[in-house]
Amino acid sequence: MLPTDPTKKISFTRCIKEGDLVIVYERHDCMKAVKVCQNSAFQNRFGAFKHSDWIGKPFGSMVFSNKGGFVYLLAPTPELWTLVLSHRTQILYIADISFVIMYLELVPGCLVLESGTGSGSLTTSLARAVAPTGHVYTFDFHEQRAASAREDFERTGVSSFVTVGVRDIQGQGFPDEFSGLADSIFLDLPQPWLAIPSAKKMLKQDGILCSFSPCIEQVQRSCESLRLNFTDIRTFEILLRTYEIRQWRADCGQGTGGGSAGSIRHKRKQHLIEGSGEQENPNNSIVMARPNGEARGHTGYLTFARLKCLS
Repeated sequence: MLPTDPTKKISFTRCIKEGDLVIVYERHDCMKAVKVCQNSAFQNRFGAFKHSDWIGKPFGSMVFSNKGGFVYLLAPTPELWTLVLSHRTQILYIADISFVIMYLELVPGCLVLESGTGSGSLTTSLARAVAPTGHVYTFDFHEQRAASAREDFERTGVSSFVTVGVRDIQGQGFPDEFSGLADSIFLDLPQPWLAIPSAKKMLKQDGILCSFSPCIEQVQRSCESLRLNFTDIRTFEILLRTYEIRQWRADCGQGTGGGSAGSIRHKRKQHLIEGSGEQENPNNSIVMARPNGEARGHTGYLTFARLKCLS
């Protein structure tokens, strides 16, 4: 995201300025975050791209290099930032992040507590979800990691909505100043069950807690602790499967083995043409879809629970 205006509204409608962070898009699996500087240049296999040519252009523009190559200049949305940020720890990706935001019922104005911050992938999306009137307070026990995350939030323009603290939540719990104020809490800790008693004190009545754990044994211990004061306890594993969509010639099956979709479609077309007296179009093509062989597998388990209301 971009540096915000005084009204704290996030917007990508303005043009690129010096000092902005942009996502340089080469192809779907090759993107880089670049800070725009008047006298700098971005270089890749397509040539050299002068930053001075970027300034004044709207986000989404195609720009050309000295060799005629091109890239796209995209706004640093949370979705794209997740794909290009520096990995200081394991991060949550888009499938898990979108699920977390929905099940935590986040809307503008919510107050969210998070531990630990890590690389800040989720934190950036949480900030976008609660802006412009909400706030995210995120904690990490590692001071250098917290400082790096704070710098990233400045770069992406969400620092108005995020406060980073250094604190061992497992050992110390959340600060007492948030007692009864949090709408939602997210835990990404090796022993989340140690932080659950503190989280219970921080949540508003009917508030929601989410814990991310890579191992099912962590989930089991967390659920045992949650049963004391929480209800509606549910655990999910999110597996995302992407598909490749490609266009093929109708007779592309020839030479690639019998029985392919291309050859079958070709025979059907030939039969229809013979029956109707029409001539076959040599440029005829079909669209085929197949699962991506590099689909990401298990990342972790998401456990959600709602604080019991007072009877």
